[in-house]
Amino acid sequence: MTSSVIKNPSDEWLDISFHPGSRKDALVILGHGLTGNKDRPLLVALAEGLSELGWPCMRISFSGNGESEGAFGEATPTKEIGDLKAILATVPDYVRVAYAGHSMGSAVGVMTAVDDLRISALVSLAGMARLAGFVDREFGSLTPGEDCMWEEGEFPLSEAFVEDMRSIGDILGAAATVVQPWLLVHGTADDLVPVEDSRDSHVAAVCRKRLLELEGAGHMFGEGDYPKIVGAMDEWFATHFGPG
Repeated sequence: MTSSVIKNPSDEWLDISFHPGSRKDALVILGHGLTGNKDRPLLVALAEGLSELGWPCMRISFSGNGESEGAFGEATPTKEIGDLKAILATVPDYVRVAYAGHSMGSAVGVMTAVDDLRISALVSLAGMARLAGFVDREFGSLTPGEDCMWEEGEFPLSEAFVEDMRSIGDILGAAATVVQPWLLVHGTADDLVPVEDSRDSHVAAVCRKRLLELEGAGHMFGEGDYPKIVGAMDEWFATHFGPG
C-alpha cells in the first residue's frame, strides 16, 4: 500500500491510500460516509480483500475529513462530488473505474455517475437515498451553525451541509438514470440509514443491478460481513469488467 494526495477544485489536498492489484485495467475507488474517512475499518478491509483478488483500490478521504485539507463545516455532498471528479480526472483513460461509496458517500457516487461515465461500475454500501429525510431525522432538533452532529465537537453541523442535503432531497430520480452496472449492499438491521433506502433505489434503477441484503448487519457492517461484501464486489466487477 502506498499513500498520495490529489487536489480538489478548491485547491485542497485530498488524502488517499492506494492498494496495488494485479489488474492494470481497473481501479476501485472507495469513499466513506458522513463523519468518516478513508481509514474506517470497512474501507480498509474491502481494499485489502479486493487487492488480494487482483483489484487495485484507492481509499479516499473527502475534503474536510480525515487528513484531507479543508474544513469539515464546508463538507457537503455537492462539494464531495467535486472531490470525486478531481480524483477521476487523474485516472488514465485505459483504466475502468468502479466507485464504491458507504452511506452518504454512496449518494455522492450515484450523483456523480449519472453524468460522468468515467465511472464504469457502481457499488452502494448502506447507501443513503433520502438525504433530506436523513438530515431532518438525525439533526432536525439542532441549530445549524451552533450545534454539532451527534454531540461530537469535531463535527459541527453547518448551514451549508443542511441546506445542501435538503436541496438535493433524494437521489431516487438520479437512480433512475444510472446506466452503469450497480451493486447495492445493505444490512437489514441498519438503524441509521434504513434498508428501504437501498430497496427503493434498486426499484428506481433500470440499469443492470443487484440488491444484496445482509441479514442482521448494521450500518457499518461487521467483520463477519466483510468477506461477503468482498466476494460480491469481486463477482460483480469480474462479470462486468471481464478477465484482466
